[in-house]
Amino acid sequence: MNRRTAREKGIQALYQMDLSGAESSEAVANVLEESDSDSSYLREIVTGVEQHREEIDTIIKSNLEKWSFDRLAKVDRNILRLAVYEMQYSDDVPAKVAVNEAIELAKYFSDERAGKFINGVLSKINQSMD
Repeated sequence: MNRRTAREKGIQALYQMDLSGAESSEAVANVLEESDSDSSYLREIVTGVEQHREEIDTIIKSNLEKWSFDRLAKVDRNILRLAVYEMQYSDDVPAKVAVNEAIELAKYFSDERAGKFINGVLSKINQSMD
């Protein structure tokens, strides 16, 4: 499984966890298809977001302008969580890549406006991390 596919399935798993309170292992098992042999990156990002969720949410909240965290669509909130996890905790994912992948995920799972919103929030987070 390539990283883009892992991110797509990761968003599905994180969304499921957000909606139902499922554990990461259960959510990952639910989104995996039988043909998905190498799911190590998927498991890494989903458990990573789960383990660092409080810190990630704090980073997101402090970089939202004129918007409350609770008003974010669940899918957008989880796209942001995944991107912030990669920016903050994945040494092998450049911040630019995490931002670009998040924008693509937003276009796929949400809409064009969500892509612009996510780009703005992540760009601000990226600047504050420098």
